[in-house]
Parts: sequence; C-alpha cells; structure tokens
Amino acid sequence: MKRLDLRSDTVTLPCRAMRRAMADAEVGDDVYGEDPSIERLQRRTAELLGKPASLFFPSGSMANQAALRAHTRPGDVVLASRDCHLLRYETGAAAALSGLQVETLGAEGAFDGDDVRANLRASSDHTAPTTVLAVENTHNAAGGRVFPPARLESAVAAAREAGLALHLDGARLWNAAIASGRSPAELAAPFDSVSTCLSKGLGAPVGSLVSGSAKLAARLRRIRKMLGGGMRQAGVLAAAGLYALSHNRQRLAEDHANARRLAEGLAALGFAVEAPPQTNIVMFRVKDQAAFARACAERALLINAFAPGRFRAVLHLNISAADTAEALDRLSTITAR
Repeated sequence: MKRLDLRSDTVTLPCRAMRRAMADAEVGDDVYGEDPSIERLQRRTAELLGKPASLFFPSGSMANQAALRAHTRPGDVVLASRDCHLLRYETGAAAALSGLQVETLGAEGAFDGDDVRANLRASSDHTAPTTVLAVENTHNAAGGRVFPPARLESAVAAAREAGLALHLDGARLWNAAIASGRSPAELAAPFDSVSTCLSKGLGAPVGSLVSGSAKLAARLRRIRKMLGGGMRQAGVLAAAGLYALSHNRQRLAEDHANARRLAEGLAALGFAVEAPPQTNIVMFRVKDQAAFARACAERALLINAFAPGRFRAVLHLNISAADTAEALDRLSTITAR
C-alpha cells in the first residue's frame, strides 16, 4: 500500500530535475560571499518580493529569529498573532536567543489596527517597549488562512503610527499570492523584513530567505553567522531553491484544489471540517483522537494531530489528485467519531 503523507508540505522529495540542478550547481565559499548560486538565489528572491536585498538561511526558524533580532534589543516586546509560528514552533528562541517577549493578539491568525493599538504599552522606565509587529501569512495554525487585506492595511497603519518595525513571516507567502491573485511583491510591500521558505510547498530540501533593505541584509549576515548559519559551498542548496522558484510556484494552485477536494470529501464522510480551505491546509476534528490516529496508521495514511481532537492535513506536490481521492477512500473506512 502506497504511503500517503499529509503531515506537512515539508515532506516533499526533490524531483530528478531538481537533483540534477543541485549536482550541476556552480559553487564557492559563501562565508566569503563567493558562491555564485547563492548570489543568484538572493537576487531572484529580492526581485520577486520587490526588495533591494535578500539573505539565505538554512531554516525558517533561524530566518525569523534573525529578523526579529535585527529589529530589537533584549527586553523588547514583539506583537504577533495568537498561535503564531515564531512563538509556538521555534522552541522559545525569541526569549532564549534575543531576550524578547512575544505578546499575541487577534484570532484565527488575523488582527487589525484596533487590536494593535490596544496592545501597545506607554513608553516609560517601568515598561518594556513594543518595537515590532509580526504578521504570519498564510497562518499555519489558522489552517493556512490568508491575512485579510483590509485588516492588514489597518494593522500596518497602526504599527507605523506607533513607530514599530514590521516583519512578515511569509513561510507560505507563495501560497498566499496564488490564493489571493496578488503578487508576492505586493504582499511583501508593507514590511521591513520578509521571511520566505523554499521547502514549504515549493519542494526544495532546505532553505529560507529574509528580504529587505541592503542595510538590513548586512546586519542579518552578521546575526546569521552568530547563530551558526554561515555556510560554505551552499550553492548546491541554492540551486534547488532556484529550481523551486522557477518551476513550483504556480503549481501551488493544484495543492489548493486538492485541499478543497479533500475538505469536501471529509465533510461528506461526516468529519467536522473547520472551514473551507483557502490554500493547501485542511483542519478537521475527531472525537476519538487515539482511535483515529491508529486507524490512519493502519492504512498507511499520515496525518498529524495539531491539538487534542484537531488534525491537520497538508497537500503538496507529492500528493496528486489521484492520491487525494485514494486518501478519501481510505478515510471512508474510518468512522468520523
């Protein structure tokens, strides 16, 4: 029985053409700034996001944390959405590595200007200054939701009024662009720093980038080195990223369509689907989590429990429309209890 892995869009395997691009990559020592493939990837990403510069990182967590560190001093407060990745899934790095406090606001991955203003602290010798507003788009814990444009515009205006720096955790910004019909550059425009991922959805084995001003990129380079992210002949990884950006962005629409098919099928089978998916993530609930997990394992179906009784299925380039139908066939033999 073929294993169908819906745990994440990070489980994809490089295709033959991507592996060939990696094998043929032109490389050099990137710590010296001499890897031509890394330079091409950074220029291409900056171009796509409409920013002057980009810097390559080995992981999204390091990318986010380096960006936050570049905008802050120890003790500062970062405002971010409830259940955001940088707080929930980066092992306390903001506190441990940069001495930052993360305070959350909004619901289901979104907030507006009133939420921002309500969470600002008056500046005094007794209070930690709020210095950054972080946005996650799409929002993982909210089921891959795209941040509503009007609410984002309101939040950005409030942040600018308060003198906050703006960071975008755009690990799945490519999905947000496809779903909204807006360009990545348009979605990135309001932000001082933007992290994007090459493995989530795009199929590269490694890598994220932070894009922003040339001055920010220079500061990030030192922070990356400090965090252990300086790499040598990393062009083999950059080549995979360049291939992914060229070949796998537009096909994200297929993942979104498969997510809709899966959600509709789950609902027809009696599963409690939280909402129609906007991108490639389907959230649904079951009453007996342990029994459901065992039944999935017995059917070579991998779906992660996201919270008690709440499961997340993620569609990606290694799950076709036929695979989606097969997943539903297997799920049809499991009661939605």
